[in-house]
Amino acid sequence: MDSLWIATTLVASVAQTARNAMQRSLTETLGTVGASQVRFLYGFPFALLFLLVVVAVGGDPVPAPTGRYLAFVLAGAVTQILATVLMLAAMKERSFAVTTAYIKTEPVQVALFGVVVLGDHLGLGTALAVVIATAGVVLMAMKPGGAKMSAAGLRPAAMGIVSGAFFALSAIGFRGAILAMPEGSFVLRATSTLAWSLAIQTVLLFFWLGAFDRQALLKSFRAWRPSLLAGFLGAFASQFWFLGFSLTSAANVRTLALVEVLFAQIVSRRLFAQQTSPREIVGMGLIVGGVALLLWAHG
Repeated sequence: MDSLWIATTLVASVAQTARNAMQRSLTETLGTVGASQVRFLYGFPFALLFLLVVVAVGGDPVPAPTGRYLAFVLAGAVTQILATVLMLAAMKERSFAVTTAYIKTEPVQVALFGVVVLGDHLGLGTALAVVIATAGVVLMAMKPGGAKMSAAGLRPAAMGIVSGAFFALSAIGFRGAILAMPEGSFVLRATSTLAWSLAIQTVLLFFWLGAFDRQALLKSFRAWRPSLLAGFLGAFASQFWFLGFSLTSAANVRTLALVEVLFAQIVSRRLFAQQTSPREIVGMGLIVGGVALLLWAHG
């Protein structure tokens, strides 16, 4: 049981890389918000199916949600929507692999939030980790062959970094919800939280698109085949993320999830025929190294 979270995180990382690739392809026809919506709208039925299977096998009823539980779920659901929209917008401007690397600055941002919001002490190891990872982001955003950061590189870099920040907040919200559920096995609590979060996200985005971008909503219904696959992959990945959150800290899960940068690099080259320059490879290495140092400093 102690090492089960490693297996769940690796499965989630592979599934999420595939899901992100599917959503990235859908942005061309549905737009960023429309492509974001399919992972929730089409993922929700699969989350309900997962929950039915867990209840049938385990024999325990779904625990009644408390106000504290729903507050955590709502926070996680909203920040995950914002993170997904920004991620897809960044992927339209930079490569799949590079955008994934930007997002994986997420653990570094958790440390920065701790200093700004909570007044946590920033030790030498943590400060060095932040400098190394930030240097990687700057290097990846610089104009090839120049010393200055280009506006074209700065915009997707900023969106990717902010996306990572929202993903960090959503991980905290979902783990908080799982811990706030008073009873049930770790599988039941994780699966129930997934169903609640996707229900909230589906409702929010359905009404948002219905009010402000009805064409994107209608296009997502017409593109139901690829959307259904993206929804399944999204629900499948989230199921294993939530299982990981129910077994160990979000920091442990997100640290191991850095392998997604390598998975994204493979997808970027083989599926999208996107080449990563030596400069960008060095930048990704600095980001991963900085994040690893940060977690070692907190170990």
